Amino acid sequence: MRLRRYSRTHDNDSHGIDLAPMLDFVMNLLIFFIITAVFVKEMGVPVNRAGGASAGGGGTSSIVVSITPVGEIWVEGRVVDVRAVRANVERLRAASPKSGVLVAADQNAAAGLVVEVVDQVRLAGVYDITFGTN
Repeated sequence: MRLRRYSRTHDNDSHGIDLAPMLDFVMNLLIFFIITAVFVKEMGVPVNRAGGASAGGGGTSSIVVSITPVGEIWVEGRVVDVRAVRANVERLRAASPKSGVLVAADQNAAAGLVVEVVDQVRLAGVYDITFGTN
């Protein structure tokens, strides 16, 4: 009787590098960068800043709306109520249609009052608003 000797042969069926760990690593990096990238759209008020050409007095005057720290609103040298800002700006805008509005608020003025004044100016049809401080 002949004994057969079974020899174990190593199955060398792998024909290349195992890519599964590398793909796991790349997917983890991709997930990390997607999660850490912050895409936040912040809400704000669009502001037109004065450029160098318009600062030199280009021929247009601005309607000045001042806000004091005690809550008074001055439109061209007169104290008005916040509800009267729109009418005054419309009246002054009719006299000079190309004029913008300068909202000059004191540092200690209430932010809510400044927003109300800007809303009234926008309701008057003026979108050329410049901000300043006293």
